[in-house]
Amino acid sequence: MLTEIRIDGLGVISTATAQFHEGLTVLTGETGAGKTMVVTSLHLLSGARADAGRVRLGADRAVVEGRFTVDEVNTTAQKQVQEVLEAAAAERDDDGSIIAIRTVGSDGRSRAHLGGRGVPAAVLADFTAPLLTVHGQNDQLRLQRPDQQLSALDQFAADTVASLLRKYQVQRRSWLDARTELLERTARSRELALEADRLKHSLSEIDTIAPEPGEDERIVDEVRRLSDLDSLREAAAIAHDALAGPADSPEDGSGALELLGAARARIESAHDPALTALGPRLGEAIAVVVDLTTELSGYLSDLPSDPGALDSLLTRQAELKPLTRKYAPDIDGVIAWADEARTRLGSLDVSEEALAALAAEVDTAAERVREAARKLTAARTKSSGKLASAVSAELGGLAMGKAKLEVVVRPVPASPQDSAPLTVDGQELHAGSAGVDEVEFRLSAHSGAQSLPLSKSASGGELSRVMLALEVVLASSDHGATMVFDEVDAGVGGRAAVEIGRRLARLARTHQVIVVTHLPQVAAFADTHLVVDKSDDGKGKVNSGVRALTKDERVIELARMLAGLDDTETGRAHAEELLETARAERALA
Repeated sequence: MLTEIRIDGLGVISTATAQFHEGLTVLTGETGAGKTMVVTSLHLLSGARADAGRVRLGADRAVVEGRFTVDEVNTTAQKQVQEVLEAAAAERDDDGSIIAIRTVGSDGRSRAHLGGRGVPAAVLADFTAPLLTVHGQNDQLRLQRPDQQLSALDQFAADTVASLLRKYQVQRRSWLDARTELLERTARSRELALEADRLKHSLSEIDTIAPEPGEDERIVDEVRRLSDLDSLREAAAIAHDALAGPADSPEDGSGALELLGAARARIESAHDPALTALGPRLGEAIAVVVDLTTELSGYLSDLPSDPGALDSLLTRQAELKPLTRKYAPDIDGVIAWADEARTRLGSLDVSEEALAALAAEVDTAAERVREAARKLTAARTKSSGKLASAVSAELGGLAMGKAKLEVVVRPVPASPQDSAPLTVDGQELHAGSAGVDEVEFRLSAHSGAQSLPLSKSASGGELSRVMLALEVVLASSDHGATMVFDEVDAGVGGRAAVEIGRRLARLARTHQVIVVTHLPQVAAFADTHLVVDKSDDGKGKVNSGVRALTKDERVIELARMLAGLDDTETGRAHAEELLETARAERALA
């Protein structure tokens, strides 16, 4: 729900603030006072394209700030809003509301902020999508488009159509993927066969050499070691002899082990406690030397004695080198490349059997799409009559009692250039993301009139009433959103205007409804009446502001709207009568 809006430097409005409440709010004012700027500001908060021409003359920028709350009943909107806030790292205000700001510079540059964070304008569109719907003259024109009419029917029949549409879209995606793969394999069979031969040859070369993980690095280390074999053996032997004594003359007793043993024997034979206390430490030293001697003996015995070991390693290194030159910088990379090549080779089966199997898979997928499309079409067709009856009934209450809306569901033929036609019941159809159907709203404006598409049969006023009737019918499935109508009563008067007021009041039971109107019959139904005032500072500069009307002020404003009778007793009496009539009508709505 929109609770507050502040506008600075937009059109004729220098500074204006308006509070909004639940129920029906109307905005009225004289022509040129700036009512349209209020709707423009809401468009900006909805992420619409910024227009520097809307910036007030002499101002550097226009700023629109809106405060929103989310109805707890509308769990879907809560979830969508929370996802947008989290993605933008935006924060709620202390009272839980969310502030959205749009700034438009006189140079055309635009800035958007949500919850204290700078965001792209598209994020504002995502944020307001579940909260705010603005209907203006352009929206009435969009109602004439087939895609908008299809969307309206799907929204009306969401309980049955939504799940069928999702299933159709899943099946369609699988079918298109399989079809694309078949077309690619068929068109590129020769190229893919050559690729498969290259992969087979490379894998054969790698498998013949059979490299092991890390083998190239181990060979480098081993070759380096064998190249220094003589110096390593000499160093280890000298160190061993120094510890254990020369192997060829053990009687010398010149090894460190013998000397340490002699030292310990002398100390242990002494009678001085201070000296004998050193014995255990000598024992530890002897144990360390024994361990070192054993390890050196093992190292010497492990050194290769085969003079051809180095040549064998160099030969193996030469075998591995072409692999690291062709496929990867090291053997681990070569093994990884081979794994990927085997996977790719498994997907390159271009044999007749493989293509036939894939074609059968495409046919099976197409049948699933056909079945899903049939069910989706049947659900839409069944609901189309219900939607037409409901909207026609609403039109009857909008002084179009003889009008009748038809909702026609028909297949969309595939064009000659269609990339993926689908045969359904013998017809080649276009399988779009929303199904194989198109929807057309046809209006018979009065009894005996030919039923024609909205774009050909509806006047501006009739189109406004069709849109309002449709919104009233669709409103039952959507609670809590704010709906804004700009001049929805254009081209309407008399009893039809009263009926529009009644419908808007009924819509306001489940929605926050904001209406810009010039008809007193509509304004009389409001729960809150705002007026846009225009003032002149005497220097040729015009400024407009927004204010809420008291009960007495409201009578005066309605009298003004009744052909400018605000300063006459007759006009005021007429206005009071109109308010009383509206109150009575609302009770019946």
